[in-house]
Amino acid sequence: MNLTKEIKKEIFREYDIRGVYPREINENVSYTIGKAYGTYILKRNQKKCIVGHDNRYSSEEIENALIQGIISTGVSVLDLGLVTTPMYYYACIKAGVPAGIMVTASHNPKDDNGFKFSFDEKGNAKGQEIKDFYQFVMDGDFIDGEGVIGFYDVKEDYCRYLLSSIQIGDQRKLKVIIDCGNGTTTFFAPTVYNATKEKLIVLYGKSDPTFPNHHPDPCVEENLKVLKDAVVELQADIGIAFDGDGDRVGIINEKGEHIPADQVMILLARDILPNSSNKRVLYDVKCTKALPEEIEKLGGEAIISRTGNSYTKAGTKDHDCILGGEYSGHIFLRDKFLGFDSGLYVGLRIVEILSKTNQTLSQLLEGIPTYYSTEEIKIPSPDEKKMKVIEDIKAYCEEAGYPMVTIDGIRIELDDGWALIRCSNTGPHITARFEGTSEESRDRLKDYFLALIDNFNV
Repeated sequence: MNLTKEIKKEIFREYDIRGVYPREINENVSYTIGKAYGTYILKRNQKKCIVGHDNRYSSEEIENALIQGIISTGVSVLDLGLVTTPMYYYACIKAGVPAGIMVTASHNPKDDNGFKFSFDEKGNAKGQEIKDFYQFVMDGDFIDGEGVIGFYDVKEDYCRYLLSSIQIGDQRKLKVIIDCGNGTTTFFAPTVYNATKEKLIVLYGKSDPTFPNHHPDPCVEENLKVLKDAVVELQADIGIAFDGDGDRVGIINEKGEHIPADQVMILLARDILPNSSNKRVLYDVKCTKALPEEIEKLGGEAIISRTGNSYTKAGTKDHDCILGGEYSGHIFLRDKFLGFDSGLYVGLRIVEILSKTNQTLSQLLEGIPTYYSTEEIKIPSPDEKKMKVIEDIKAYCEEAGYPMVTIDGIRIELDDGWALIRCSNTGPHITARFEGTSEESRDRLKDYFLALIDNFNV
């Protein structure tokens, strides 16, 4: 029996395995990936792993098939059941079992599903590790054995842990609105936030994996419209939105304005760095120039990183940073937290900061240098072409003598702003973002480099 015949190379992406259910990810594919995974970690002396799943309709079926594949190799499984991705990370740490798989497609459309996975203490597999694992799967040389399934209910312990380092101030009672987006956080966020004793209003707090109200991506402006309107209408102090599996966060200020993740990091840095001997902060190439400037103003060291939560998480740990994050809303805290990305926890930290002052969120962010940024722009480009387009643009910019950062695509650094052009790791497109010291310089950079992309992307 050829277990690998249904496996498509395209589902093995830069940070995870992800595809459409049931065309690309189904029971047979999941069983085979489980069989390969069990064999792979056994060869690395790991005899146990942890598995959990999000609230998508296909997730439990996929998880069951995955587990059967894993235990058929002799590896034993601790099954978490339905959890957020941060809960899965917490369980791996608490149980002392670094190998594991989370069944989730995060903020992807409702018909997608997939696997975030780690083999060892290094954390989520990424880049070359996933390419190597794909080849291992396709080789089909699997071990047979008899593992066992145990169950690990981490939910109450994790919720207590989230609150254990939060000290709500007594300056005022806040009105907090959370938007669970019908995702996995619906099972946990209301309980956790009610425990703060602030006045809580919950939007889309019923699990529904069809995501009928909006796509569960809190960094896309249109997905935040209802939350923004509710904050203004109900005169709330803060709005907090979570993605489908709970590892990302979006923050809305009292004016109904979205605070980008790079500015949320400034807020956290202002709270953490003055009282910390560790002043290293990592940020990804998409972040505003104001972030490293603010870190340095606070006496800190700003370290730029490539995009991707697996890279950001690993970089934050490898550089021993107190704080790390990226523009897409993954934020990693290591001052009084275990260092993984949790949307619920980051939201709690912002509530904690607000509760100890009479200032509003917008007032707390005053004094940041003003730059004018675009949102991330996606330009369709086939997977087989987009890398060549980036290389051609890089060669063009080198010949033109533009200063560049090339750890992830090309970030062209000019006196009046910067332009970022890179390959998307999650779809067939090139992504770009632009920032200028004025709206005019931003638009000039945008028009110039978008035309350049069009010229090479033919």
